[in-house]
Amino acid sequence: MTGGEEEEGEEEEGGMRACLSLAGLGGHSSGAGAPGGGRGGGGRAAAAAAAKSSAEEPQPPPPPPPPMASLGEEASEAQGRWAAEAEAGGQAEAGGEGEAGEAWGSGPPAGPPPGPQPPEGGFGWLVVAAATWCSGSIFGIHNSFGMLFEMLKDEARDDPNLEFKTAWVGALAIGMLFFCSPIVSIFTDRMGCRTTAASGAAIAFTGLLATSFTNSLSIRYFTYGIVFGCGCSFAFQPSLVILGHYFRRRLGLANGIVTGSSSIFSMSFPFLLKVMSRDMELAHIFQVLSAFMFVLMLLSLTYRPLLPPSADSPAQPGGHSPKPQCLAHLRKYFNLGIFRQKTYCIWSFGIATAALGYFIPYVHLVNYAEKEFQATEKKWVLLVCVGATSGIGRLLSGRVGDFIPGLKKIYLQVVAFLLLGLMCMMIPQCRTFEGVVVVCLFLGLCDGFFITLMAPIAFELVGPMQASQAIGYLLGMMSLPITAGPPIAGYLNDRLGNYHLAFYFAGVPPILGGTILFFVPLVHQRMLPRGRPDSSQDKAVAAETILNGKLLPGSPATEAPI
Repeated sequence: MTGGEEEEGEEEEGGMRACLSLAGLGGHSSGAGAPGGGRGGGGRAAAAAAAKSSAEEPQPPPPPPPPMASLGEEASEAQGRWAAEAEAGGQAEAGGEGEAGEAWGSGPPAGPPPGPQPPEGGFGWLVVAAATWCSGSIFGIHNSFGMLFEMLKDEARDDPNLEFKTAWVGALAIGMLFFCSPIVSIFTDRMGCRTTAASGAAIAFTGLLATSFTNSLSIRYFTYGIVFGCGCSFAFQPSLVILGHYFRRRLGLANGIVTGSSSIFSMSFPFLLKVMSRDMELAHIFQVLSAFMFVLMLLSLTYRPLLPPSADSPAQPGGHSPKPQCLAHLRKYFNLGIFRQKTYCIWSFGIATAALGYFIPYVHLVNYAEKEFQATEKKWVLLVCVGATSGIGRLLSGRVGDFIPGLKKIYLQVVAFLLLGLMCMMIPQCRTFEGVVVVCLFLGLCDGFFITLMAPIAFELVGPMQASQAIGYLLGMMSLPITAGPPIAGYLNDRLGNYHLAFYFAGVPPILGGTILFFVPLVHQRMLPRGRPDSSQDKAVAAETILNGKLLPGSPATEAPI
């Protein structure tokens, strides 16, 4: 909308308010003068009332003076917001004069204008199904790397540092999934969820397919660890953001359904890999896994944007200089203002600390059972148990989280991390395979509570407009510790000959991370008396540095609906 149209919108707004206000006062005066007219004669009273009414008829307001240059960008932004609201309410105003009077007579809203309301269902359930396949196929492969770990070791048995070097393949993949997340946030905001997710699935498909054509561990560092892991990041993160477009009140339930149903993949993949390993070579197994990414590429097309395309915001005065334009783009794409929120910084640091030991059981648990319980053949059952109870935990935490207000949801993550650390330390204490199975059941339950609540808590901390980049920065901070954990555990096993110290080490970071998260709600409460808005108010505020200032994250100006 141009500046002239914005000024005309303000003129119409001011004129309509003045007319409605004066018309109400005129009706009141006519009613009060009716008795006097009855005493003085009907004809003269009617003529006097008509003359008085015409005299009090409101005159059109004079045009407002042109906006002063000193008003700057604040005036333009304010006019643009009110003009946009006038356009959106045009059809409602045409329905009747009373509705228009109610709309304009109420004055500007006390708080920020409400954003687009999600449908809470409908086509959103198809999006939930696509996000389920995304989360399930990606984390089904990553969480089952313990099975691939054994197959990769069989191809390089002569290396003395076999555990350490082989662990880097899976560690690089899960690390790249998190490391690319800040960049994925930029692509999601700029290109939209649909384009970003489909491109990422295509990259992951290429990485897995390329991995099937090599036997070199060094090359697989690149094809599986970097290419496949990077593609998974671009495909996975939009699946978290798109749920916030279609659900608000049921966001926890939607996240629980996605992450809970995807745990079926985590339960099925170890069994599938075990069956395929009997009759197929490792190269063919990677080709089968690449088919899951190809299906994901097609399902990502269902991430339809909710809002119609809109033109990019006009250039501001003085924006023709390359340096200010470059700085403006950097501020839009890298919203570092998120880190000004102390609660978000504490929360992200606590989760990054816990991530150091998070992925160690997924990589080394099967190999640990192979060494400690050689008589047991169904060692893959351990990963199935983790996946099964992880699904239960995700469903429960998603539904329970909807009934826990505000940042109190973090206490569920605190309990989950503390138990996760204790369960990792319990693994070396188990003397029977059945005892390890019981520990794995609790490990999966804690994992489910941690994963499901990540996105809802991010929405509570920074609001929906900044949730995409907040999740991206969080996952990026998790990348280094989650990558370093499995190789460190493999190195300890190579040097000591057992996994006991490795699993004790895996339990310490989650306990520290849970302790840090405990202070997030307390710090938030201490900040409230100082005038800081609570999380419920943050949801309606759009940061000025976000590219899509009037849209939800992942709804680009250039992407059109299907």
